[in-house]
Parts: sequence; structure tokens; C-alpha cells
Amino acid sequence: MAAMKPRTGDGPLEVTKEGRGIVMRVPLEGGGRLVVEMSAEEASALGDALKNVAG
Repeated sequence: MAAMKPRTGDGPLEVTKEGRGIVMRVPLEGGGRLVVEMSAEEASALGDALKNVAG
């Protein structure tokens, strides 16, 4: 049986380029991570939307 890693929400927000996509891993309250894969265009649009909201 393979060793299992614990799934915890501890740790920083991570964004990496994997292949042709960009992968964002967001730690969640209560444990676990939200993993989102997006294109460069989608990442740019997300960045713009966050800047508009955050000021």
C-alpha cells in the first residue's frame, strides 16, 4: 500500500507553471486545497479582477 500524505490547508498560496497551463493551489480553512488550472489569458483576467476588487 502506498504511503499517504496528509491533506492539510497549512502552507502558502502556490502558483506554478505546469506544461502550457498555470496551476494555483489555495489552502482552505478546515483543511485541503483548492487546485485550479488555467491558461495565461485566464490568469491575467483573474489578476485584473482581483486588482479591481482589492483596490
